[in-house]
Amino acid sequence: MSTSSKPNRLAKEKSPYLLQHAYNPVNWFPWSDEAFEIAKRDNKPIFLSIGYSTCHWCHVMERESFEDQEVAEVLNQDYVSIKVDREERPDVDHIYMSICETMTGHGGWPLTIMMTPDQKPFFAGTYLPKEQKFGRVGLLELLGKVGIRWKEQPDELMELSEQVLTEHERQDLLAGYRGELDDQCLNKAFHEYSHTFDHEYGGFGEAPKFPSPHNLSFLLRYAQHTGNQQALEMVEKTLDAMSRGGIYDHVGMGFSRYSVDEKWLVPHFEKMLYDNALLAITYTEAWQVTGKRLYRQITEQIFTYIARDMTDAGGAFYSAEDADSEGEEGRFYVWSDSEIKAVLGDEDASFFNDLYGITPYGNFEGHNIPNLIDINLEAYGNKHDLTEPELEQRVSELKAKLFTAREQRVHPQKDDKILTSWNGLMIAALAKAGQAFGDTRYTEQARKAETFLWNHLRREDGRLLARYRDGQAAYLGYVDDYAFYVWGLIELYQATFDVQYLQRALTLNQNMIDLFWDEGRDGLFFTGSDSEQLISRPKEIYDGAIPSGNSIAAHNFVRLARLTGETRLEDYAAKQFKAFGGMVAHYPSGHSALLSALLYATGKTSEIVIVGQRNDPQTAQFVQEVQAGFRPNMVVIFKDKGQPEIAEIAPYIHDYDLVDGKPAVYVCEHFACQAPVTHIDDLKAMLDRIE
Repeated sequence: MSTSSKPNRLAKEKSPYLLQHAYNPVNWFPWSDEAFEIAKRDNKPIFLSIGYSTCHWCHVMERESFEDQEVAEVLNQDYVSIKVDREERPDVDHIYMSICETMTGHGGWPLTIMMTPDQKPFFAGTYLPKEQKFGRVGLLELLGKVGIRWKEQPDELMELSEQVLTEHERQDLLAGYRGELDDQCLNKAFHEYSHTFDHEYGGFGEAPKFPSPHNLSFLLRYAQHTGNQQALEMVEKTLDAMSRGGIYDHVGMGFSRYSVDEKWLVPHFEKMLYDNALLAITYTEAWQVTGKRLYRQITEQIFTYIARDMTDAGGAFYSAEDADSEGEEGRFYVWSDSEIKAVLGDEDASFFNDLYGITPYGNFEGHNIPNLIDINLEAYGNKHDLTEPELEQRVSELKAKLFTAREQRVHPQKDDKILTSWNGLMIAALAKAGQAFGDTRYTEQARKAETFLWNHLRREDGRLLARYRDGQAAYLGYVDDYAFYVWGLIELYQATFDVQYLQRALTLNQNMIDLFWDEGRDGLFFTGSDSEQLISRPKEIYDGAIPSGNSIAAHNFVRLARLTGETRLEDYAAKQFKAFGGMVAHYPSGHSALLSALLYATGKTSEIVIVGQRNDPQTAQFVQEVQAGFRPNMVVIFKDKGQPEIAEIAPYIHDYDLVDGKPAVYVCEHFACQAPVTHIDDLKAMLDRIE
């Protein structure tokens, strides 16, 4: 193991991930023209390593290889080495991850690529140990062989890179396989989910299990659309199981990225902003559907974690927390029974340990991950002669003591960069919960974060930027930045009826169309027309750990069209459904967010206009009633005499007015408008009919 006393070029970067490698003995370059020019000048292949700051195996590969003098000497002599933060440059990551998956059948981080000086890859892999181990080729051996081959038979590697690029281009064309999407595709998605559903522990497929909350949000919509109770049962089983498992931090709150086992017991301990945002949205929606108090509690606890640990002084949100601390994965989060006894005392420790599965032997590498997987809370309360509120109170007090003790430990590293896209997701989550719960705390958090994005992550000409850290915004925004931010703005308008959010949403949405829309084949490219020219310009449609920008944009198009009456926006969504229809129909459960947009575009929808004054009690009652329920196919406009510009944005409401001087609600269902109502009971009756 070695580090250099002299920093490399990464020391001038802002990315926490790149800065982690600033004192490696490897002569790292950031992704830059300089790196490629030197590679061409010196006729050296590129060694490209892509990862992110909270990635466990990225840390392992750094300790084994990139801090190793022997590896560094080979890289510095025979290669130009480039380090990329996938969260800052998802455009680079998308291209080379896709190539890795095509070449090897799998992907992940760290992503290891070898390529020509003109960026054409001839080798792709993920984590590589320094020496050959467990059937994995050793990095040192690989570097040596490729280095010799580059010097002696460069034409073979060049030809291989051309073949790889040709196959990559073919895969891109397949991603644009056109087709029609209909109810048959929706039903097929449901059957795929039901086929892979784990009836014992919830979730889908085998371990490792990812939350993928947008899949659950689709199933909530499908259940409402079809009346299929099995879809709702799958959602509840999964949400219940995740909240009881070790993937949820029972002491400090918030969810880890995924579970390595089928029970949701052992997490990969890193916590990502996007997971917690999307899970908060799904738990909020599930509470709206079921009224189950647990779902609201989990949502509020996620927000407590985000406000406490993941919020910048300016109101925006950090990206992630590491899985590792003191060189060990999960060390910050796990407990021994003796540690708990030292904090709580014997009696309280016995109570807590029985409840949360803490034993002298441990449930994870000799340590314990607190969990409620095998506990019946009602029975446990009865055993200790405690009512449900009394049990909750006692457990809360004990967890507070453990949290205070845990805070004294060495914390995992925090990636404190601010990403526009992920902040857009959290703004949407907070605003949606603010509406559903009638809690202005969450709405105000969303407002503050949005103000930060608007003021700090736009250029003077209005062009969105992707990342902010240490006083600097950088990188031209990607389609996800626009789509997710617009989603947050729509939810903020629905929560506050502040017209500036709708105006901003429309502006950014149009900018997105201008920069990213493919006029030839339809759909949205991942990068803008003004972005760096890479070896390809892909479109992302797969809804993986995060929904794709195309999927969220399709939903935004329809919602903005219904809010404003600007039907041309719906045409873009219709073109997306057709442009990607063939691929989506082939594997619909991999495109759940796009199918949620399809359900909205083709299902029974409603537009509600509330006319009144903000400080009027009856108007407030109307607003509260409209915002509370789960009505995913509904949009709401508020017309206030004090905001005449709303009628300019939505001209169709120009003639909507008070009725006999009273606040009124105008309801249009599936392109047919009803007479306005002025009584809360009449409004409730109308809302009961709305999906």
